[in-house]
Amino acid sequence: MHITAAPGEKYTIRKKVFKLLGESFHVYDAHGNVVAFANQKALRLREDLRVYTSEDKSKELIRIGTQSIIDFSATYTVALPDGSPLGMMQRKGMRSAFVRDEWIISDATGKQIAFLREAGSTALTISRRWIELAAAIFPQTYEVHNEDGTLVSRFRQHFHPFVFKMGVTIHADDPELDELMLLAIACLIAAIEGRQN
Repeated sequence: MHITAAPGEKYTIRKKVFKLLGESFHVYDAHGNVVAFANQKALRLREDLRVYTSEDKSKELIRIGTQSIIDFSATYTVALPDGSPLGMMQRKGMRSAFVRDEWIISDATGKQIAFLREAGSTALTISRRWIELAAAIFPQTYEVHNEDGTLVSRFRQHFHPFVFKMGVTIHADDPELDELMLLAIACLIAAIEGRQN
């Protein structure tokens, strides 16, 4: 299936339809070529999301996981296939569950380098959590800002009643937040958002 990115979006993440045993996503570049395939196995007590260069899973690109079994504020580690850490993401638990999604993004040493926040007014973000129609009509958008407040990237869920699609725009180069880490963050958000809805 060919995917055409929206203007300005570098990547599009699309959830695989009718995947019964876990979550799977294709990642397309701006020209509609598949550049990555994300797979999350079902029925695991701990999160384990693997991103490969293609659907045949012959080459792993990154892995995202957590040691926590159930934790609203779980910390997710993003690592290369050899286990070398690229960075971490920690969800602001209760606030993310009831008001708006917020995450702290850290480098491999644990130093905070950026944050991710669901965009929109407080009334809108709360409505999405409690009113199903609001979530369908007003899809979520997330923004990644570095520590000085510069917008680095935006993840925008496309309006579609049946298929989950999210566009990834990169607005600024950041030496502490490379493109591979941004792609990992987008895949994690897509996986979690897919389950929430």
